Order: sequence, then C-alpha cells, then structure tokens
Amino acid sequence: MSQRHLQFQDRVNLGSYYTPPEIVNLAWQMINPHLDSRTTIIDTACGYGDFLKNHRQSIGYDIDGTAISIAKRNNDNTQFFQGNALHNVSRGKFGISPQSKLIVVGNPPYNDKTSLIRRKIKSELYDIDEDLTSRDLGISFLRSYDKLQADLVCVLHPLSYLIKPTNFKSLKGFAANYKLVAGQLISSSTFRESAKLTPFPIVIAFYRRDQRGMEYDFIRSFRFDVHGGGCFCLSDFDYITNYISKYPSKRHQPIPDDSLFFWTMRDINALKRNRTFVKNYSNNTIVVDKRKLSYYAYVDVFKRNLYRLPFYFGNCDVPIDDKLFRQYKHYFISDTVRHHPFLEKPFQINPIEKEQAKTEIDRYFKLLLGKHHAMLPTFDNSP
Repeated sequence: MSQRHLQFQDRVNLGSYYTPPEIVNLAWQMINPHLDSRTTIIDTACGYGDFLKNHRQSIGYDIDGTAISIAKRNNDNTQFFQGNALHNVSRGKFGISPQSKLIVVGNPPYNDKTSLIRRKIKSELYDIDEDLTSRDLGISFLRSYDKLQADLVCVLHPLSYLIKPTNFKSLKGFAANYKLVAGQLISSSTFRESAKLTPFPIVIAFYRRDQRGMEYDFIRSFRFDVHGGGCFCLSDFDYITNYISKYPSKRHQPIPDDSLFFWTMRDINALKRNRTFVKNYSNNTIVVDKRKLSYYAYVDVFKRNLYRLPFYFGNCDVPIDDKLFRQYKHYFISDTVRHHPFLEKPFQINPIEKEQAKTEIDRYFKLLLGKHHAMLPTFDNSP
C-alpha cells in the first residue's frame, strides 16, 4: 500500500514514499547473513514498517503518527514509536543498549531544500540536532546513524550523495567511520509517486562501521551493481569537467561583444531540462572560452543523445573519451552548427552532410558507452 493518508505536499516534505516489496527484500538479502541473537534492527523513518517484518528485536520510529498507528496494526513483533528521529539523537532515546549490535535499515527521507524540483512546496517541518543539520534530510539521517554508532547500515539514498564530490564532503563524519561494502542501483521510477519526474539513480547502500572510513577515490573506484544486471564504476570514464567549466565565473569581467554563451551544466539530468548554447548573457550562463569551443559543441550534441544513457548516469557529469572525440570532432561541430546556425561563423567549418554526421556520431557513442549503451527508439525531426 502507499501512504495515502498524506497530502502531496506532506509526502514531499516528509519524504514519505512507499518502498516496493521487491526493494525491501533486496535490502534484507544484504543484512540477513549478519543477524544474530544480539542484533537490534531499527528503522528511524519507518512509515508503515515494511522493513521491519523479519526480525524479533526491531524498533520502528517515525514522525508521522498516522503511519505509526498503521504500522502497529500490521506488525506485532516490532516496537513502534512516534517522534522526531533527528532531535536529541542517542541510543538511549530509542531504548537501545550500548552493548547491542545495531543494524539500521530502511528508506529514509531525502529532500534537498535547495533543489529546484518542487521548491515552492518545501518547508522546514521539525527540529534537527545541530550536528545533523544539512540542506538534505537524507544526509541528516546518515549522520544520525553515525551518532547512534550503528554497526551496519543498509538504507536507500540517492547515488548523488556519494558520487558528487560536494555531497560526499557533506558526509565527512559518516564517511570517516563507515565503508561501503555493497551497493545496488535502482531507478527512482521504481517509486510510483515519483515516476513522473526525471528518473535519478538510487543506491541500496550497505555500510559497515570502520574506523578507516572511506575517501572519495574509494567511491570513484567502487563497482556498483545495477539491479537487473551489469555494474557501473565512475572511474571507467573521463568527464567533460576536466576540459571546460560547467559553472559561470565568479569573477566579474567585461564581456566582449562577440562572446558566446552556454547554459550552466550541473549534471546529466539537469542537461535534460536546460539549454546549451544561448544568445544572451545571464547569471546562469558561461562565457565560452573559444579555445575550447569544440568541447561545448560536444555537450550540445550529447544533450540530443541522452536517450542512449541508462538511468544510473543521471547525476554524473558528461562522459567523454577525448582521444576518440578528436577523431570525430568535425561531425559533432557540424551537428551543432546545423542546430545553431549562428555558430557557423565562430566555427568556420565546411559542414558535413547530415546523415554522414549522424552515422559517425552514432558510432562514437557506441564506442564511448560500450556495454552501457542503452539506445532506445527515437525520431529525428530536426531541420
């Protein structure tokens, strides 16, 4: 069942989304081998308690009193409590002894208050301990598990927490004390209520408490399993950010009259929503370094080929094989000029016939992506 008792705005702010049984079972397959008589299982954002039906010593906690009432009716073997799991956090608060082996499981809320998605209906709903406070509720929950000194943590959260360097830095305390043991990628489209949004990668992440912790290079080299088959590793690719800037310069400098402008890039999912080359300057545009103009053309063409990418690339920067791109550069530039005729003069090229360029660009992406190439049927209605 879904959490139908909540209005849409409350679901967004509480991060209350039903987790399909198949996904619950995947999490339990990870933690089952680690259960023993000393183990206490806790889900501090338990909703209806779906993650807590397989173990005798389990605790469910949620700020939503109605969800807790329903959870109590559905599960006789778990202790359920209503309250704010991010305020005054300690083992004592949840009735867990210091000697207990503690495993955290669940699908805690992730709600980035600074995100443009649904920003107009987001609000602050409750107090959070100062050392747990973050712009994203999911990061606050991960920090709370460290505060509880959980031995193992198996929870769902956006893959972006790990693979985006800025997000990973915000997990500093957690990352200093935990190491990722296993990670399985699923699409956010698995969740019925969020299916209308651009899908983004979610990881079922299994962490073990480890005083050596983990550095970002560890995450870059980590091989994530993809639900349904295959794996993904960040370090298998080079990225466009090693060649051009994806954000406007913070230094205020005069803008020459013949400048070219490109929209802020962020990540691949943002590229789906945003423009590439634009004719006018704004706070969201990059002044193009013309010495690197071909790389901006690359991103422009990449945007028209996003249908080739599987969901788990959604929060990554744009991948590139620079040596290969140099061989195919003329085809990319031709395609960009065809879509943006005002760029014909800056590029100063003899355009390649449309179908030939299309064939060679197709070959490039198949070579770049290899086993990750997920081309779907598409129609080219461009001029």
